[in-house]
Amino acid sequence: MALKHEPTAPYHSAQDALRVLETVARHTAGVTDVELAYTTGLAPERLTALLRMLRREGYVEQVADGAYVTGAALTRLSSAHDRDEALRDKLQHTLDELRDSIGAAVYISRYVDGEVTIAQYADGPATPAVNEWVDFRSSAHATALGKSLLSQLDDNGRRDHLSRHRMTRLTSRTITNDKLLLSRLESQPPTVPHLDLQEYAVGTVCAAVPITAGSSVGCLALSLPLDQAHRLRQATDRLNRGAAPVLLSLAI
Repeated sequence: MALKHEPTAPYHSAQDALRVLETVARHTAGVTDVELAYTTGLAPERLTALLRMLRREGYVEQVADGAYVTGAALTRLSSAHDRDEALRDKLQHTLDELRDSIGAAVYISRYVDGEVTIAQYADGPATPAVNEWVDFRSSAHATALGKSLLSQLDDNGRRDHLSRHRMTRLTSRTITNDKLLLSRLESQPPTVPHLDLQEYAVGTVCAAVPITAGSSVGCLALSLPLDQAHRLRQATDRLNRGAAPVLLSLAI
């Protein structure tokens, strides 16, 4: 199965942030923003925004003289010992913050061994998660996260998935024609979020953006009750901006 890797804005942000982190890590005594700008070639405004994100995520710290050094979060993630636990904790913290800032349940989904999986999610009393009334593994054609994952596969990968999971009608809005679904997946630009407007469950709308890292296919998604559908566009924009820290954690 081949993957379709088409860089998105969060991907570019994560790549630029990695360049900054690599430079900071090489300067154990600290490095100034002027030196960082010179070494990385990033514009001052771009570098300032990245440093703000990296400080917020705990990947860099600013010491008394204003120089930047590696932060505790980077030290823990870079360690081979307990890395999996550290990554899961870091991602959960990021998801919790996204849930609170967006005001919606948020999810990390991955395509593993030919199946849709929910790796982690963050919900709460005011931001309930989607009721999984039909297994997400068999309903990729109807969910925003499923369509986002399928869109990152090549045509053979998509057809293989659909051959193993029948496209059943879950609501009156569910697409059940494989040719129509495949056509829409192929024609949608990678920078445009995938939506689920009551296709999986009546009363729920969802959106998903890709977070492909290396050979791993993944996405970041959110769900809202129908009475908050007017917030979907703004919430999706914030979700897309929040994808860069997730990608960065996966790449470290």
